[in-house]
Amino acid sequence: MNKEVQKSFELLKTYCEAEDFKGYDPYDGLNSRFFQTLPGLSSNRILRLAWIQFFKRFPLNFRTLAGIKKEYNPKALGLFLSGYCQLYQQENKQEYFDKIHLLTNRIREMKSVGWNGSCWGYNFDWQARAFFQPKGTPTVVASAFIANALLDAYQITGEKLLLNEARSTCDFILSNLNRTYDSNGNFAFSYSPLDKSVVFNASLLGSSLLARVFSHTEEKLLYDEGIRSVEYCCSYQQNDGSWCYGLAPFHQWIDNFHTGYNLECLSNFMKYTQTDNFQVQLEKGFNFYIKNFFTEEGISKYYHNRTFPIDIHCPAQLVITLSKLNKLSENIALLDKVLLWTIRNMQTSNGYFYYQINKYFSSRIPYMRWAQAWMFYAFATYIKFESDEKN
Repeated sequence: MNKEVQKSFELLKTYCEAEDFKGYDPYDGLNSRFFQTLPGLSSNRILRLAWIQFFKRFPLNFRTLAGIKKEYNPKALGLFLSGYCQLYQQENKQEYFDKIHLLTNRIREMKSVGWNGSCWGYNFDWQARAFFQPKGTPTVVASAFIANALLDAYQITGEKLLLNEARSTCDFILSNLNRTYDSNGNFAFSYSPLDKSVVFNASLLGSSLLARVFSHTEEKLLYDEGIRSVEYCCSYQQNDGSWCYGLAPFHQWIDNFHTGYNLECLSNFMKYTQTDNFQVQLEKGFNFYIKNFFTEEGISKYYHNRTFPIDIHCPAQLVITLSKLNKLSENIALLDKVLLWTIRNMQTSNGYFYYQINKYFSSRIPYMRWAQAWMFYAFATYIKFESDEKN
């Protein structure tokens, strides 16, 4: 294990545990008590969007002044849970097992209510260009990551209720999400029950979870519905192997970590259903990903065609993508270069990683979900890989 990577992880782990996994989020602007006291403004879609974007983009953190508190984010807790599961598999420490127990309980307490299955949303109102999501509105993205984390914990603890929670999340995906169909009868799952958007990584995350639960329950319905979503999303893969973020005119960008999501979902779907139907699409997509999003010096680019912004989510996703595709060993030189550049340029002496480096300024705000949880999960995955390689 590279000593610099190990030291970086220990600093990050100490920071996150000291914060009790609570923190700010790039999109939590509408949690502002000040903004909520202005009913004429807080009910306006354009002003909600502008308020969120101000807090997301401005490099200084005015959240305390605006009355925004550090909170638990369910998806962040899911990422931390997956990370501790990786650490426990590498070294059976009681402290890791205790954290797994703590996080599973906390996650289960934060479920969104009123839907057909176990599901989770974010701890803030969220105004996007395509839709508005009130606080707690469940999304397929948050729910899939969390359900997968519960399955990671199930593999360690054997607690059947964790498998049951993940199976229940499949009910949410199949019953509560909207669908957009193509002429072949294939479809994409919507991002949430409140919208009809087509976002490829979101639909694929739903399909990947269906496949993983299928590997436990062998329910044909989960396979049949999942593969129709995968077929739909693969039909929109471009000739060079890339995917745009989604179908809407304002979703026509190609970015790093959502491409990584797509690839890990294809890999997981084939792994858990024991098929190789999408191997060509996977390899084509991976070749685009590995050749277009990382520079010679180890910078992770957000977009395929320009360097800035440099976003902390991208190097974290590289570790996860390589791990899911079993390509860590053959790309270890690139991975080490990316991790070391990220540590040296995006980690503070306090241990946390900051959000973004832009061309003219940097945002050093310590977002818990976007930055710390992802880097924690990535480091834990890397550490387990290094341990497995030695044994």
